Amino acid sequence: MTFQLHHTALSGDTPGTSTNLYWYTAGPEDAATRVHLQAALHADEQPGTMALHHLLPRLRDTDAAGQLTAHFTIYPSVNPLGLANFSLRHHIGRYDIETGVNYNRRWPDLYPQVADAIAGKLTQDGSENIAVIRTAVLDWIDSQQPRTAIQQLRLHVLRSAARSDIVLDLHCDDDSLKHIFTSPELMPGLQDLADWMSLAATLTAEDSGGGSFDEVLPTLYRKARLANSGHPIPNGAETATLEYRGRADSFDHIGQEDAAGLFGFFAGRGLIEADAGARPAPAPGPTPFEATEVLRADAPGLLAYRVELGERVTKGQPIADLIAMDGPEAFLARRPILAGTDGFVLSRVMGKYVSKGSSIAKIVGTEVLPTRAGAYLLED
Repeated sequence: MTFQLHHTALSGDTPGTSTNLYWYTAGPEDAATRVHLQAALHADEQPGTMALHHLLPRLRDTDAAGQLTAHFTIYPSVNPLGLANFSLRHHIGRYDIETGVNYNRRWPDLYPQVADAIAGKLTQDGSENIAVIRTAVLDWIDSQQPRTAIQQLRLHVLRSAARSDIVLDLHCDDDSLKHIFTSPELMPGLQDLADWMSLAATLTAEDSGGGSFDEVLPTLYRKARLANSGHPIPNGAETATLEYRGRADSFDHIGQEDAAGLFGFFAGRGLIEADAGARPAPAPGPTPFEATEVLRADAPGLLAYRVELGERVTKGQPIADLIAMDGPEAFLARRPILAGTDGFVLSRVMGKYVSKGSSIAKIVGTEVLPTRAGAYLLED
């Protein structure tokens, strides 16, 4: 039996402090396939943690039965530093309170760090080249001297992810349908994941602009491929950000459903020798993230939505009304906020008081929007 709980202490940035990071491993250490699962990188997003809470016993039991053919590393709550971020009784788990940096931004661009190390070592064997690149990345990680707790955390997590073939980062939106973000070259390869999750959308982008965790490894292999065109370099990892609905959707029955979807995905891949169950109906295929409108308020006010999640809308259709909260018609006047594209409503916001520039909805379309092409795509 290899199912095991681990922990390590992240030394704190102030005197006398440290934080424990917990994770599990399961399956043969020498397995041909390695899986990295993590939830709550944004520490105030708990639906993924609930899903992994329900997945862990199934991995424990199948591990005990010798049914795991892959090695699993599972971080049910990967950001204990963010769990401590409370201010005025509100949990601020998305950002590092000291620096204001989003925990899922500014992950390292690995290829420039390893380009010299892999030079002259690549062959005509794609698998060998992946091994060369992984070794170089792990050597670079080991050479780093983290100065802060968050740097310790990032390097620890990156070490696990860099060795893995499947890397899934579990998040949630504010008020949303299920969807994933992934790199375009990983589709349709991850369509089975989309199906098992019963997704509303798969949104793809090579570079969304923020250095998100799920883009680190695809960017590494893409840049290596472009810089070394004479050598075959496959995609060394299938990575995705899994958005499990909205922030309020942490319930046992939902977590059990989400865990069953993950279990089915792994069993369907042959990574767990167990019945995957009935595969759900096919999910929609991928669409460019540049075709998704992030609708924003152009003034402060109180939102009154006119549409529900999943509702199809057309360009120019009112999505919500913005009730004025100042000026000569304060609390009387309301004006519509209009959709800028045809599509369906993927997400809304829970808090209905919004400031100028706040994102209030995402509308998934099919045509790349001129304002999004090549632009910063995240909300932040």
